[in-house]
Amino acid sequence: MRAKCRHSFSLLLVLFLLLSCAACGQTQTEQPEDTGDKDQYMTDPIPEGKPIPVEPQDTTVDTTVIHTCTFSISCETILDNMDECVESKRFLVPADGIIFPAAEVEFSEGESVFDVLQRVCKDNAIHMESNWTPIYNSAYVEGINNLYEFDVGSLSGWMYNVNGWYPNYGCSRYQVKDGDVVEWRYTCDLGYDLGSGMGG
Repeated sequence: MRAKCRHSFSLLLVLFLLLSCAACGQTQTEQPEDTGDKDQYMTDPIPEGKPIPVEPQDTTVDTTVIHTCTFSISCETILDNMDECVESKRFLVPADGIIFPAAEVEFSEGESVFDVLQRVCKDNAIHMESNWTPIYNSAYVEGINNLYEFDVGSLSGWMYNVNGWYPNYGCSRYQVKDGDVVEWRYTCDLGYDLGSGMGG
């Protein structure tokens, strides 16, 4: 009798554990808390008249159609914040702050700002490091010319603008158009020193 009770208790315990695990699994698959007006990649609404993001997985690059854009890379803001720059990095800052002067570069139909940056850096032997950030569905540029985020204070890093606008989404999601002016600029103050606070 005692053995039978013990067996029944064991079965109940196993059943309880199975139900608990199932409940845990359901909790893990729940959607994150409400993100308001943001899209699935945490993007705030795009200002009226500005290009909407194009997802990399939905893009087709046509190498038979070639366009041009004006492209540049600058870290001029560091010149006014040299005292905050990591000492071992100061020699990397050009005297005029220009890493790649504004120049007309070619790109293929469908390429993103990130695609063009990669090619410009490779063709001109400019160091560039990035990582893929799934939550934003885009590459994040950590460093250019060996100047990284946080090298000039906790609010420093790289930002890009197209035709004077700092998009509120990643550079892999911005599809370049013929005639665009693309600038990569280093900020020491979350974009405020570039005339644009974080998020455009």
